[in-house]
Amino acid sequence: MWAGVIPAVTTKFTADDRLDHAEMERCFALQMEAGCDGLIVAGSLGEGPMLSHDEKIEVLKTAQKVAAGKPVLLTVNEAGTREAAAVAKRAAKEGASGLMVVPSPIYHTNPEETVAALRAVAEAGDLPVMIYSNRLAYRVDVTVDQMEELASDKRFVAVKESSDDIRRSTQIINRLGNRYDLFTGVDNLAFEALSVGAIGWVAGLVVAFPRETVAIYQLMKQGRREEALAIYRWFRPLLDLDVSTYLVQNIKLAEVLAIGSNDRVRMPRKPLSGERRNAVEKIIKDALEVRPKLPSF
Repeated sequence: MWAGVIPAVTTKFTADDRLDHAEMERCFALQMEAGCDGLIVAGSLGEGPMLSHDEKIEVLKTAQKVAAGKPVLLTVNEAGTREAAAVAKRAAKEGASGLMVVPSPIYHTNPEETVAALRAVAEAGDLPVMIYSNRLAYRVDVTVDQMEELASDKRFVAVKESSDDIRRSTQIINRLGNRYDLFTGVDNLAFEALSVGAIGWVAGLVVAFPRETVAIYQLMKQGRREEALAIYRWFRPLLDLDVSTYLVQNIKLAEVLAIGSNDRVRMPRKPLSGERRNAVEKIIKDALEVRPKLPSF
């Protein structure tokens, strides 16, 4: 159902902490112009847990305006299953293409609870679901065994594999074949995951560097591995910014320097400052100075 580069976009705020729909439209349009294959809103990078349900739906609608018919998924990352089911129902009512569902980020569910919660959200929304498996960030591992258990429900169509273990991608394919659309969700493992069978990339740094991200994916799809690898090696210091407690601030600062956006975040986050900001700025500026010329694909 889904494939390609699907950005997990940032949420833009005004100086008085309201949603900045105009800036989101501009930034989302850059993703579409670069050839991205859809949008995912209100995820970790989109500061979803800091948004009200109403705000999540507003961001969804803004993304839908820009996506020109390409899929727009809403991330479900609520503490409680009741609340997760409620936002899933609202997303369906507003025409979301699907849901990316995270186990509760507050209560660390056991395997039985994880499967039951994911099923409850899928039933409530009755939309295609991308399972978001990220044991490092959320401390709950949606294992291959659990994916197999969920496979009987056709609403579960994809997996965002973010376990940080590249072996997991092959384990999923060996066990389940092409039952799920397999996406990599770790920016600095993307080349490796695409090499072993992932068909998509839920990307983060793409919001600041959309053309380079799409180029890597398209070149890999065409079997032009060495050309893709050359771009990926250039990109790697930037991609490392995605694997950090400060990924939102890091990537929003990259948006400042690469696409002229802003790095406003919602508290308790604050924009980077001091030595940390200087260090991240240097990584971004150094990369911009030697930005590669992209081949045709």
